[in-house]
Amino acid sequence: MLDASPAASGWSDQCWTLSRIVEIVRRRFGVEYTLAGLDLLLHRIGWSVQVPSRRATERDEAKIAAWKDEQWPVVKRGRRTWAPGSASRTRPARA
Repeated sequence: MLDASPAASGWSDQCWTLSRIVEIVRRRFGVEYTLAGLDLLLHRIGWSVQVPSRRATERDEAKIAAWKDEQWPVVKRGRRTWAPGSASRTRPARA
């Protein structure tokens, strides 16, 4: 049933969602699944989430590459500490 389009099952668009598949399973087989349970079942039989890759038409690859080269190292840099620290809240580091 999933190989057919969602339109064949009565929905107007071409997008399968977990809630729609739960409804199809309930109608066809009379079995109720939670979304998480159905997700697990679908993964076991080889189905996976498919998300279309969408790119903005205004996307400027040159600007993105420049930002990654110039700004990302600054953002990624580790935090500077002014004194020795400790991860423990109950036993702080001694100076």
